[in-house]
Amino acid sequence: MSSPISTVQQTPDQVLVDIADYVDDYLITSQTAFDTARHCLMDTLGCGLEALSYPACTKLLGPIIPGTQVPNGSKVPGTQFQLDPVLAAFNIGAMVRWLDFNDTWLAAEWGHPSDNLGGILAISDWISRTRQNTDLPPLTMYDVLVAMIKAHEIQGILALENSFNRVGLDHVVLVKVASTAVVTGLLGGTKQDIINAVSNAWLDGQSLRTYRHAPNTGSRKSWAAGDATSRAVRLSLMTMKGEMGYPSALTAKTWGFYDVSFNGKAFKFQRPYGSYVMENVLFKISFPAEFHAQTAVEASIQLHSQIGSRIDTIEKIAQIDKIIITTHESAIRIIDKQGPLTNPADRDHCIQYMSAIGLLKGSLTAQDYEDNTAADPRIDALRDKMYCIELDSYTHDYLNPEKRSIANALQILFKDGSESEKVAVEYPIGHRSRRDEGIPELVKKFKINLARRFPVKQQQAIFDICSNESRLSALPVHEFMDLFVI
Repeated sequence: MSSPISTVQQTPDQVLVDIADYVDDYLITSQTAFDTARHCLMDTLGCGLEALSYPACTKLLGPIIPGTQVPNGSKVPGTQFQLDPVLAAFNIGAMVRWLDFNDTWLAAEWGHPSDNLGGILAISDWISRTRQNTDLPPLTMYDVLVAMIKAHEIQGILALENSFNRVGLDHVVLVKVASTAVVTGLLGGTKQDIINAVSNAWLDGQSLRTYRHAPNTGSRKSWAAGDATSRAVRLSLMTMKGEMGYPSALTAKTWGFYDVSFNGKAFKFQRPYGSYVMENVLFKISFPAEFHAQTAVEASIQLHSQIGSRIDTIEKIAQIDKIIITTHESAIRIIDKQGPLTNPADRDHCIQYMSAIGLLKGSLTAQDYEDNTAADPRIDALRDKMYCIELDSYTHDYLNPEKRSIANALQILFKDGSESEKVAVEYPIGHRSRRDEGIPELVKKFKINLARRFPVKQQQAIFDICSNESRLSALPVHEFMDLFVI
């Protein structure tokens, strides 16, 4: 006989309550957070526009049934697609993540908080178009920026002390949770609605990280976040129709997330929710490299300018004894790869491959992960000489909330006893400590990406709006999205 259903009202898990309180109550006052969010919006959309040059990405985009039209649907930047918000969130999310070139957050768990933009833009566009047709005020881009800051914060604060990769789960679970929370808020959900929706996000079966690691590294890692933010929109819409939540989704004995998926441990928190994550987020500005390798690539490019002529042929590479990459523990765990690399998804998560490209070319672009570049025998010849070693101070400073460094160093030792300079880079150009240097380069990157897709007049119109905080904040979301239609 089955057990009777309890009629006792449960108290929601505190983690769910804290997220709901933050989304519903917290007022964002940090000008730094708003400035960074605006630049994050520009950079994230630019990354998505660049991804539209890659058929592997575009084959996944558009309506499931070709030719489907959705009245008041959400538009997909850089295309003519207008889709329901669930599918639009997948499209936008897949685009912005495809080339591994959007922002990053590194802690006990890592991830890319701008992945939440897929759900945020899709639902905001749909709400705005629907309201416009019923003479209600649309959402504005101010609402989008606030939602971005809050989604960044939820994902990033959960990541500070809680490692999902160590239990085999992919970080996109945090995209789903953060997107669900802010999308429910954008839909007008109450605190209870947010608790209900987020509880369902935790109850979902979560993605395994196997598609990020040998022997299964593959292109799913480029659309997994789009899938997560899309699922968030679906859960939020279901909740707003009255679908129930599950108060102890995390803590329920035997059946809750903690016992099933987190080795029975409760989440730890380093700090309350505010605007810390957006203020300190890391931008990928100069090259599309997995972030733990950003400073390694920067160091390799510096070495190229010094000794590139000593390593530019197979014969010269044979005179290298070893190449030492001094790094931090997370990089060794994730991107220290030996042996064959079978596809672009494999290569852009290999610190040796990325460093080899930097040494040989003095640059790194998304095209360098494709098969035609990877066929260059000099790359694997250099990889075979590379050894990663952990430096304790690099690992310590990576985890130190006051530093948040991502240090790497490269040095080449030759068989004749000579050696290159040991080039160490502690903070990448996308780090908060290098904002004055990084933001002008981010703006250049955005202009380049606009030019990939739009005529000059349209490029300028988009850039002018994005460069003016007050104009951008006041603009209805659907009018902003219309700027990106080809």
